[in-house]
Amino acid sequence: MNSVVHVVTTLAENTANPTNPDQNKDLELGKPDDTIDYMQRAQWLRASVLGANDGLVSVASLMIGVGAASSTMKAMLVSGLAGLIAGACSMAIGEFVSVYAQYDIEQTMIEKGNTDDGDENKEPLANPWLAAGASALSFSIGGLLPLLAGAFIKAWGVRLGVVCAVTSLGLAIFGAIGALLGGAKPYKGSLRVLIGGWLAMLVTYGILKFFSAVLHVNISSSG
Repeated sequence: MNSVVHVVTTLAENTANPTNPDQNKDLELGKPDDTIDYMQRAQWLRASVLGANDGLVSVASLMIGVGAASSTMKAMLVSGLAGLIAGACSMAIGEFVSVYAQYDIEQTMIEKGNTDDGDENKEPLANPWLAAGASALSFSIGGLLPLLAGAFIKAWGVRLGVVCAVTSLGLAIFGAIGALLGGAKPYKGSLRVLIGGWLAMLVTYGILKFFSAVLHVNISSSG
């Protein structure tokens, strides 16, 4: 009789507090930590898409602005290349400084003993070098699109048209990807990014065209 009671009690305890290793593994697979890792990866991807969009708009606007004052292919090529290099370096330095500040804060918290949850629950520290490299790379990828698309076309009007067309296509794609990663509708993201990019190119072209007319700047030599 005592044995039966013991067995029943044991079964009841196991039901209330399951200790099946397979069940524990399943629970571990569903931990919030997995969701946090996924969200971090999504944020990195979205930041990369936004960096590529910045490079696309910046380089294209610069090339179109220079095209308003100069009809030469070399001027647009050099200006686009300069904008790509300067923008990538600026993005990398800005991201490095920002993420390094976050790294210092996390390191200070660890040294003060504010993160005593155990090594397995600690999130990895921010990596400034990785952030800087990813930012510069994404900006360069976006900036290469208008640079390679129209910088080597000799005809001035065709060159501007190709740069605008390729830039618009890139803006639509990057806008849709960024919206999807942010949980929004793709067409809305594409439309917003397209309108913003068009405004940037239009304003740059208009201002440079105005100053070139006022200052009588018009380089029309071949090449």
